[in-house]
Amino acid sequence: MTQPDEPQAPPVKLIDKEQLTPTQIVEQLDKYIIGQKDAKKSVAIALRNRLRRQNVSEELRDEIMPNNIIMIGPTGVGKTEIARRLAKLARAPFVKVEASKFTEVGYVGRDVESMIRDLVEQSVAMVRSEKSEEVKEKAALLVEERLLDILLPPVSGVEEQESAGEEEAVIVSGEDATIEGKNLEREVNRKSRQKMRERLRAGRMEDRPIELEISSDGQGGMMQIFGPLGQMEEIGNIMQDLMSGMPKKRKKRRLTIAEARKYLEQEEVQKLIDMDAVVKEALGKVENSGIVFIDEIDKIAAPTTGAGGKGPDVSREGVQRDLLPIVEGSAVSTKYGVVKTDHVLFIASGAFHVARPSDLIPELQGRFPIRVELKSLTEEDFFLILTQPRNALIKQYRAMLRTEEIDLEFTDDAIREIARTAAKVNETVENIGARRLHTILTNLLEELMFGIPEMVIDGTIADNRVVIDADQVREKLGKVVADRDLSQYIL
Repeated sequence: MTQPDEPQAPPVKLIDKEQLTPTQIVEQLDKYIIGQKDAKKSVAIALRNRLRRQNVSEELRDEIMPNNIIMIGPTGVGKTEIARRLAKLARAPFVKVEASKFTEVGYVGRDVESMIRDLVEQSVAMVRSEKSEEVKEKAALLVEERLLDILLPPVSGVEEQESAGEEEAVIVSGEDATIEGKNLEREVNRKSRQKMRERLRAGRMEDRPIELEISSDGQGGMMQIFGPLGQMEEIGNIMQDLMSGMPKKRKKRRLTIAEARKYLEQEEVQKLIDMDAVVKEALGKVENSGIVFIDEIDKIAAPTTGAGGKGPDVSREGVQRDLLPIVEGSAVSTKYGVVKTDHVLFIASGAFHVARPSDLIPELQGRFPIRVELKSLTEEDFFLILTQPRNALIKQYRAMLRTEEIDLEFTDDAIREIARTAAKVNETVENIGARRLHTILTNLLEELMFGIPEMVIDGTIADNRVVIDADQVREKLGKVVADRDLSQYIL
């Protein structure tokens, strides 16, 4: 007996081989963030899943929901940096907000929908920047022509002659001399403009002043409307659009060609960009690739036990309930149109020192199915943070002192001692994670950073080289670390 034919699965589009795999995403994050393998793995899977969703059939695409993530861990361990670097890898619109800045509808403060409006603004700016790069060369040619017109206006009739091509000339008796004179004038003008063009391209006229007519609306600034509700922010945006639609006053200013070139490039790029297409693409990026990082989400959780108790802040739970439809998926009105948040990836984080994730209302907990606990940084982590990342603090200080022609070097023992000091102070005073390294290095190098210019002038630094060893670290920081009360204020 033959079985009936089963319906075949709809065809899918395979992911481009050039796209980053989860392993490659983690490797990229490792260049800037030390440790926290679990968190990196979770965000890498979430990013790859978004790519997979965009390649499945249309009938299933809308059904696949993003796996929102909540990161739990002390401050300074890399929660924000992971989300920020992830957005850069994905080239996705990204916005970081703090949950403590939002209030329930009806209270003074920002409403939760403003985070989506901020995300849309980021996306529009991102797409506009991408489109600007595409038309930059064409805009540069147009700017060159406008500068030539200012420096050496074309002779009347040159454009008509060039566009007409090599048509047969009709010579009228008595007008031969006039026509020949005009042709000679046009030829001289054409050659002069060509020489001027070569000088412009060679950069030999950048300091020459010219008179340029520019719009005088740059002094106005942003319009702000203050009111008790978050909706006032949207009203302010509408008023700003109305003001931008009014005729702009223009005035003449004397600028160098270098300054005029920048201004004219902005004008020409704006003319070449189709803003309707930019907005359409930007809204699509928000809906399919947008990432919202909600920091300090533990601050809107009402602790039910411990010293926190049920406080008088009735807005906390209200903010959570306002967040629910945004995270679950709803339509938010923005100045560029309506945006659906169904497939926006939300990453929340919090230290949860007083409150716990279970103190969030159950509905909101369910909107963040992936939970990752980030570990406190150890002495070995601090050593790696100081040496491995591309933006390591020691590399930053070395780069800054190179501007003074000074080579700053740290011995391995010195870096180990700095790491040990950071770990010890975090244990005894307050655990602020990797941010402790900023305060320690600032105190360690304070006298050097202050006196280095005079030392260079006086020639008191041999071979323009400064070496920091473990003894100097212990001498500078030992007393402060030993005195716990003093370290609270200095470290």
